[in-house]
Amino acid sequence: MNLLNLLNPCTREQSQQKKKAGRMLSCPKHHVVALALLALNRSGIADAFAPSSRQPHLSLAPPTTVLAAEEGVGSAAVTERPPTEENIGESSIVDESLSADEVKSALIELIPRMTGKEEEYRAVESYVNLLEKKYSPVQTIDFFNLANAGEWQLLFSTNLMGRPNRKLRLREQVQKIEADGFGGSLINSAQWDYAEGEDSSSFDSNGKFSIKCSYSINQGSRMVVDVNDHEIRMGKGSKIPKDVQGLVALLQRAIPKEIFDPTGHAMDTSYLDADLRIVRLTGPNHEGVRNIFMRKGSLEINPMM
Repeated sequence: MNLLNLLNPCTREQSQQKKKAGRMLSCPKHHVVALALLALNRSGIADAFAPSSRQPHLSLAPPTTVLAAEEGVGSAAVTERPPTEENIGESSIVDESLSADEVKSALIELIPRMTGKEEEYRAVESYVNLLEKKYSPVQTIDFFNLANAGEWQLLFSTNLMGRPNRKLRLREQVQKIEADGFGGSLINSAQWDYAEGEDSSSFDSNGKFSIKCSYSINQGSRMVVDVNDHEIRMGKGSKIPKDVQGLVALLQRAIPKEIFDPTGHAMDTSYLDADLRIVRLTGPNHEGVRNIFMRKGSLEINPMM
């Protein structure tokens, strides 16, 4: 059963119609959030990332090539102006002489301790711009598949629209890629805890929510993704929620939209090394949205410290 139908029975039919018409979905807004903070439901900090607390930021320029590494992250896109060379460079606040390793270390150190300050967002923009500028893409499909495959933990998304909810905790979000030539499978999963009822501190339901997808590579390293199914698996000893539809609605609100329903999206890998991966969405729906991943197990983040 596709769990999207619990929220909107027309979702599957509309998705199929759009797929047949060769269209991608559309959604022009982009927001920023440090997912490491939301994973522990630290609402006082996480609210700084919500739409009511700050204006849309990190809206990115549209790609003209597969990897679009030169275009950067334009803070001027807050006003939804067409990107130009001038406004794209407005967020450059880091030393461009830094090596890729130095920029990467600074970015990884910053994300878990972000508190919503404007200069932190500008720094993330600059770090991402500089990494993409310095990136030399993998030249063959075999090497790309080797580097891209595996489990990647989502650290940061520029497209989380909703507020955190005290009844739901996301412990981690992981993207698993299994490559097979010019295609393969992609599974986005989230470990969750859910407190049903009036006592929002009693998380007696837990489990794993998975978005199962397939992808194909149709130019360069661009991955076109289609969703196959949504699945909830309860954890061992977990209480089964009475309101499954309500749980799915909270998950949809908490998970970045391009990950919850990636049908028809195309993903460009704008930076990739052994343990860091930056993905840029392209198409009418989530144009320019960025996801930052770390290879699972390569970095331990503890926002409680």
